[in-house]
Amino acid sequence: MDNDRREIELEQDKNEILDLYKGKKPKALIQKLSSMNAADVAEILDELKVTDATVIFRLLPKDKAVDVFTYFDSEQQQDIIATSTDADVEYILKEIFFDDKIDMLEEMPANIVDRILEKSTPSERKLINQFLNYPEDSAGSIMTIEYCSVKKTLTVKEAMARLKKVGLQRETIYTIYVVDDNRKLEGIVSLRELVMADDDKVIADIMNTDVVYVNVYEDQEIVAGVIQKYDFVAVPVVDNEERMVGIITVDDVIDIIEQEATEDFQKMAALSPSEDEYLDTPPITLAKHRIAWLLFLMVSATLTGSILQRFEDYIAAIPSLLIFIPMLMDTGGNAGSQSATLVIRGLAVGEIEPKDALKVLWKEFQVSIMVGVVLAIVNYGRIKLLHPNQDPKIAITVSISVMFTVMLAKLVGGLLPIGAKKIKLDPAIMASPLITTIVDATSLIVYFAVAKMMLGI
Repeated sequence: MDNDRREIELEQDKNEILDLYKGKKPKALIQKLSSMNAADVAEILDELKVTDATVIFRLLPKDKAVDVFTYFDSEQQQDIIATSTDADVEYILKEIFFDDKIDMLEEMPANIVDRILEKSTPSERKLINQFLNYPEDSAGSIMTIEYCSVKKTLTVKEAMARLKKVGLQRETIYTIYVVDDNRKLEGIVSLRELVMADDDKVIADIMNTDVVYVNVYEDQEIVAGVIQKYDFVAVPVVDNEERMVGIITVDDVIDIIEQEATEDFQKMAALSPSEDEYLDTPPITLAKHRIAWLLFLMVSATLTGSILQRFEDYIAAIPSLLIFIPMLMDTGGNAGSQSATLVIRGLAVGEIEPKDALKVLWKEFQVSIMVGVVLAIVNYGRIKLLHPNQDPKIAITVSISVMFTVMLAKLVGGLLPIGAKKIKLDPAIMASPLITTIVDATSLIVYFAVAKMMLGI
């Protein structure tokens, strides 16, 4: 279904739900809501007034309400919990998957967290506190404990019986993890292998012992890379003693990829990363996220001014040199940003590693020569066309400067992100604004050096 058609159908569903709600037809409303996808119900309720959305949510069958609740944002979840009875809150908390519960608690204010913890058992409360103490953005903070595990001594028939017993309470049953009495991960077996194997076969005979796993303290971006590389539905998470503590599923990884991509875009635009939605963020918060980088870039631009001041004698001798400085700096900044964007993306998806620095250097050098020569030729023609009375030597000076500036900018744009990665910094910080500032300064030095050589000043 294309997006336009889906939006039309959602709007129709929304209008129908409102008509049934305002017409006080609860049975028809419940029937309509029950037939819809939980994500669509959550999206529609998000567009309604809080009071209306809360009343309609209470009409949902309990199992449907749990599914819809997990699609709500933090603010909606707070509204629902604040207006729900203790019994309803307890049911929701009992039924949602553990990782969704942790994600919810991380966003909730203290008073609601306290209310939720009151409804948890002592053992669950201890587990929740443990999860909340994992470093932010680590594998431990996003994993779930709802996975299927078996012992290698079980037969296939016994393993299948266990899956039927506990499967509904697990986030996924497509991969079953084989652990020993101390929860140490020994292997994995897929549901397909279980279904196809003879009932009397022992798990040890069909399990795969070459298991890819991540440590509980591994960064979530690395976890996403592992699942992407191996096309996993889920990846096991182990502690420092290689005891299995949970799994991370592909649906969680999609959220991670979106979060990391958003964070990189923000850094590339010289913004402090924020997980808050734009329309929900107060202007003062947006200003705080922007001002630090703007101050840094403004102060760093002092370097450009210093270079111009150093070469003011050149400008005084040939004032027309000043005309071409904005074009030269813009071209260099754009060239550097192109290279940086491709390299940052390559580093993010694992196509480029820090060890590939020389390969990147050679490739960007080749590209910069081809691009630089073309831009230099076009620029010479442009100057002759728009400034027919201009000294040909100045046109040649500017064109040569463009070529060398582009070459330098592409090399800087290609190597700086790799350098950042090598010293454990996020490559995204070496993006457009910072590279533009560096290239602006170097392009001026190149320009005046070429002018001195070509014009004898």
